[in-house]
Amino acid sequence: MKNYIDKNATRIVHVDMDAFYAAVEVRDNPGLAGKPLIIGALPSERGVVATCSYEARVFGVRSAMSIKEAYRRCPDGIYMRPNFQKYMDASRQVHKIWDDYTDICEHISLDEGFLDVTGSAHLFGGADAVGYDIKSRTRNEVGLTCSVGIGYSMMSAKLASEEKKPDGFFEILTPADLRDLIIDRSVRIIYGVGAKTAEELQKKGITTVRHILENRQKIIDLLGKQGRQILDLADGVDNRKVTPYSDPKSIGSEHTFQQDIRDFCYLQDVLLLIAQKLSFDIRLKGLFCRTVTLKTTYADMKQITRSKSGDSTDKARDIYKTASAMLDKIEKHPVRLIGISLSGLTTEPNLQLTMFETGNGEQQRKLDDAMMRLQLKYGHGIVKTVNELRAEKRISEDS
Repeated sequence: MKNYIDKNATRIVHVDMDAFYAAVEVRDNPGLAGKPLIIGALPSERGVVATCSYEARVFGVRSAMSIKEAYRRCPDGIYMRPNFQKYMDASRQVHKIWDDYTDICEHISLDEGFLDVTGSAHLFGGADAVGYDIKSRTRNEVGLTCSVGIGYSMMSAKLASEEKKPDGFFEILTPADLRDLIIDRSVRIIYGVGAKTAEELQKKGITTVRHILENRQKIIDLLGKQGRQILDLADGVDNRKVTPYSDPKSIGSEHTFQQDIRDFCYLQDVLLLIAQKLSFDIRLKGLFCRTVTLKTTYADMKQITRSKSGDSTDKARDIYKTASAMLDKIEKHPVRLIGISLSGLTTEPNLQLTMFETGNGEQQRKLDDAMMRLQLKYGHGIVKTVNELRAEKRISEDS
């Protein structure tokens, strides 16, 4: 019997661009169509795959894979450095299309977003009509394809968009529909179940969603609060709300290690990578931060934070030196996670020299601007120090 569908129920649209960076390159150079295209570092360089075409995925190439491994698997592929300015321009076009259908739109990244069309879908003929319209406009106005999922929640919409990729459309309109779809799939399909949690569950013989639903108390005993959340999601219950972008109170980034880290010199190198990324992110938004917060989770899951405020800055070296100084002062126990968040965000730059700057401020600003242009064209990791390269290598090995 077909599940009853409430026409007044929440309707979430999830849009995911198909192999976004690679698709933009194929759009601009049709000669690349149908070929295994890998965007990221070049085979002669150290680095990773940013994204790749579906033709490259046939060879087992995937995002975040080391470029050396990608080349081993696909030596005849076409390798290109990313052009982030081009991708950002395409992303703005795509986001503008989404914003035409609702004010409740959460842009997850350049190529992915959630739209809550519960209150506006009737203006366009329903949520399914919104989804098909977005697909049509994306193809006609931007020259790209996207996969669209319609759901009653954020999780159901995202799973729906993944169901028919690429260039797909799928609906999951009730919790019963979601359970029927995923019941015999891997536990990894549940939002929040990563490799480590999946490994813990596998030790208890729990490898599918069906096993989760059949072992409720075991899940709670094993994972506590996280276990209850996993059970809710396996049941199709997801009460998260689509949150429109507004001026953020903070911006952060963190890294969880597969193995607990005792080497604090290595942690300093990881902080340098995180600081570079966050500096790139806030400069793209035209922001400066006044407060740097260090977040650390030890192997025993004890979490600590340390914060320091000062003059506003958008520079990676300021962020890194502040976080690094705080790391020096915490207890030296094995670390599972480390991260940095920036708050006290403002559009006003500091007019005084910071404690890390010299009198050559104008020359440094010109250098920073030149670096930003390079980062926009080639990615924020185009120039790396020896310490950054060492940290990237260890993170890659750890993953």
